[in-house]
Amino acid sequence: MNNKRKNFLISNSILIAFIVIMVLVANYYLVSTFGFNQETFIAITLVLIILAVVLNFFLSKPLYEPLFRSDENLQKTIKETLHELNIPASTIQANSQMLEKNIKDEKNKKRLNRIKLATNELLNLYNQMEYEIKKEIDKIDKQEFLLDEIIENSIDKFEDIKGDVSIQNSIENIVINSDKNGFQKVIDNLLSNAIKYNIENGVVKIDFSNNTLTIFNTGKKIDTKNLFIVFEQYFQEDPKNSGFGLGLNIVKEFCDKNLIEIKIEPNENGTLIKLNLLKLIS
Repeated sequence: MNNKRKNFLISNSILIAFIVIMVLVANYYLVSTFGFNQETFIAITLVLIILAVVLNFFLSKPLYEPLFRSDENLQKTIKETLHELNIPASTIQANSQMLEKNIKDEKNKKRLNRIKLATNELLNLYNQMEYEIKKEIDKIDKQEFLLDEIIENSIDKFEDIKGDVSIQNSIENIVINSDKNGFQKVIDNLLSNAIKYNIENGVVKIDFSNNTLTIFNTGKKIDTKNLFIVFEQYFQEDPKNSGFGLGLNIVKEFCDKNLIEIKIEPNENGTLIKLNLLKLIS
């Protein structure tokens, strides 16, 4: 536990203890003055509640304000730093593209390509950090995008690692209004799991009907007893698999926040995941 959190907990505990003592003193005074019976109970209780709220409001303000100010300053610093990082990375990327036209030597082309890959990775990290900051302060802008575009982007990402798994996508032009970055992460995680837990020469089927996106993968079906805990953080049905068990937890968090009903249904030939996108369809 860092000092900032420790000091806050100590200060907050002292504040609560002080308010409780003040309320108890007020209670003793009111009961001594008016007596304690059925008629005075409600009046005394209301007075004590109001006293506790007023004390908490005025006494907690100087306690919380420095904390909020510190967080605001930290967010501002991170945003400014990210902005400054984006400028040189974008400059490197632009100049690399210009140099690529004039370089003929194969060795130099390979070196330049490594620079481009590293720059793209840096820009991806920048975009991810920017997104995570916006998500923490609830400033994610919703936008319209095509569901098939998100699905195709995800399929392309896993093209080199899907092996002999066949991915069948029948999604057409469905317009979604949501957090595009977050939605992309949901599809990436679900498709990653569908590939990871598949069988040799297995299949992943992606369909859409009745406002519901379905992702089915062949293979061992999920154990029914695990359906209640599958979305918990760090859960892994098979500990031998790589990863940290965070994927479905991230998916569930996004779905809950964006009013997406998600269901996992064990199937005789594998596992079926359903996402009800009714609330997101434009």
